[in-house]
Amino acid sequence: MNGLYNIFILVYKISLRFVSLFNNKAKEIIKNQKDLIKKIQTSTKGEKNIVWFHAASLGEFEQGKAVIKIYRKKNPTHKILLSLYSPSGYNNIKKSDLINWIFYLPHDTQKNAKIIAKNIKPLKVVFINQEFWFNYIEEFNKENIPIYFISSIFRKEQYFFKFYGKWFARKLQKVNYFFVQNTESKQLLKSINIHNVKVVGNSRIESVLNNSKQKYSNKIIQEFCKKKKVIIAGSSYMSDWYLLKKLDYNIIIAPHELNNLDKLKTINNAILLSNCKISDCKNCSILIIDEIGILSKIYRYADIAYIGGGFEKGIHNCLEAAVYNIPVIFGPKYHKFQEARDLISMGVAKSINNYDELKNAIKHFEEKDVKKISSDYFNNKLGSSEMITQHI
Repeated sequence: MNGLYNIFILVYKISLRFVSLFNNKAKEIIKNQKDLIKKIQTSTKGEKNIVWFHAASLGEFEQGKAVIKIYRKKNPTHKILLSLYSPSGYNNIKKSDLINWIFYLPHDTQKNAKIIAKNIKPLKVVFINQEFWFNYIEEFNKENIPIYFISSIFRKEQYFFKFYGKWFARKLQKVNYFFVQNTESKQLLKSINIHNVKVVGNSRIESVLNNSKQKYSNKIIQEFCKKKKVIIAGSSYMSDWYLLKKLDYNIIIAPHELNNLDKLKTINNAILLSNCKISDCKNCSILIIDEIGILSKIYRYADIAYIGGGFEKGIHNCLEAAVYNIPVIFGPKYHKFQEARDLISMGVAKSINNYDELKNAIKHFEEKDVKKISSDYFNNKLGSSEMITQHI
């Protein structure tokens, strides 16, 4: 099975080169993988007490940010190396004061994993959420480097828990400790003979609460929100926009990717934030956010949040909206996310399948105040980052 996995990694690398011919994201990954191991070795040469954190992208980094912050405070002589896989994550985080070095994650080949484990020799490695790179797990384990997974969530349909997943399960057994979001994840890991597990909830809670307390103002958005109630559609796709544009609301659209701005601009009464003046706010009903990095801050202006991705592969971060104690709506693909299930069960969120359900959900929340329920949820969920850092 080791051989098949390494063939898969090789095929993936070759496929990435082909896709890069017409995909900018793949092209950027290829570009930044060049001489990457050498760059990491040169930057960290002679350094000790390196702690390696890995996040797939920006969202996972936000999930681990509070853990990193607390860890640094408790271990001031340790240095943090953060690796990411997504270009969007890397480009948004590379100036963080919490981190000593930020790199892309070198491809999970045996050669790369051995070099990192033997030459960089991190004190410990922390995977945020669930990025399973099995050569890295194997080589870190061989070098007796502790491996932790934090804020992980497991589901019974994952291959670890199938009859053909024994090889993958054995790899997970080499992880020193799992900090998971729910009891179901703990029970699933127990079913494959993994007992070093603690249920701590979602470490993103601290991050979103901290973010929401930071001061932020935008005069154009404030003016846009004055004349009518506002729905902010965060990390949204075309499948979301077709539903939203029919509503009798002011809509703020923050697209998941900025490469569809030309299509968005064709929507009636829509204007880009970068082109909008205060005087324009009276004449437009759709404001398109074409600035990266402000979505989590502007949810404070919304009456209702709509989270994109529910008609695609899965919803995006709903906590960074809900933390402002506003109701949240999203499409049907939310079941992988514990926080979405929590918010629905408390009556703070609703999942919709079509336009009629969207209208009914909005009407429901126009008549219901969710502020106290939402506030209590966040306050009661605090503490997971502290519990994690006490152990690692």
